[in-house]
Amino acid sequence: MPVKSDRWIREMARSARMIEPFAEEGRCGPGRGVSHGLSAYGYDLRLADEFRVFAPRQGSVVDPLAFEPELLEEVRGASCLIPPNAFVLARSLEYFRIPRGVIAIGFGKSTYVRCGIIVTLTPFEPEWEGHATLEISNASPLPARLHAGAGIAQLLFIEGDEPCLRSYADKAGRYQASNGITLACP
Repeated sequence: MPVKSDRWIREMARSARMIEPFAEEGRCGPGRGVSHGLSAYGYDLRLADEFRVFAPRQGSVVDPLAFEPELLEEVRGASCLIPPNAFVLARSLEYFRIPRGVIAIGFGKSTYVRCGIIVTLTPFEPEWEGHATLEISNASPLPARLHAGAGIAQLLFIEGDEPCLRSYADKAGRYQASNGITLACP
């Protein structure tokens, strides 16, 4: 199963609208140090200016099967501060349309990881489309700042040996065509 190259990613972004808006490459943030856009074998997605920060109440419990949206406070802006040992949800600036024979997996960028900021995103299944919801944890003992427009995670696009029998679109997945931050759905 080959990882797709920058040429393939660029072509799919143009011909199939796989990534919108598409960035060839760039830098953003203080000192213009966090890269985003096309890389040799991947694409560095950017943070939008939309965040959801946990605002726990006394006796609150996070239950994925009965998630309470009021546990999250909406934050919009050029940056978002994550308290020490806390967690936020964010979304990608880009909207993705994954081809049927491809899966995309993502990894946090080293600039963040080396500061104790852990970025998690679930695989982008064949024929999934939408804004990616990102789970971001601050494992450091200090507050951490996220910057809208900056690269946050690198995606690798992997082509299967043959097309899948049932894509995310075929099974009408609950996160299909997601706009904005999508919360846990039981």
